[in-house]
Amino acid sequence: MMHSGYERMLAIFDFNDTRAGGLHYNFYKLRCFPLTMNDLDKTDRAILAALQSDGRMSNAKLADTVGLSETPCARRLKRLENDGYIDRYRAMLSRSALGFGVVAFVYVRFAVHDRPTATRFEREVLAIPRILSCHNVSGSADYVLQVVARDLDDYGTFMRDELRSLPGVTSVESSLSLREVKANGGLPLA
Repeated sequence: MMHSGYERMLAIFDFNDTRAGGLHYNFYKLRCFPLTMNDLDKTDRAILAALQSDGRMSNAKLADTVGLSETPCARRLKRLENDGYIDRYRAMLSRSALGFGVVAFVYVRFAVHDRPTATRFEREVLAIPRILSCHNVSGSADYVLQVVARDLDDYGTFMRDELRSLPGVTSVESSLSLREVKANGGLPLA
């Protein structure tokens, strides 16, 4: 039986041989519960930690790293993917090598707080590649954005021509990153 990546189903199958009708089974759903870190054993966590560090690691190297043979390691990895613990694999690009010298955290405020305005704002934000992340937050701002720009002139142009014209935006405040201390640290697995 397949289960979604977000919940696992505990179930009992009752098989009966009905002779005339062939094999018959009854399915009894006992309960559904969300997947949690408690569902992971020490080896699962080691696999996830290794892949957070190096997503291109071969199965052979991964198996060696976590102390398994290749087949059980591949099975566990497939289960972790199917259960939704691994969202996707991607390359981490060098911001500086690509010429993005400015990182800004932008606090966006709305005057009107209605669902249609927020939906339009979010839809437009999703289409702007230089906005790396967008969070709807509590506090004095409605959203916090992480934005990259080539330099301060590029950032100023983006603010004037794009950000301030997004639906619902009435106030914008920026904090510029002076130095990145930690980025892409991975999720805690303890």
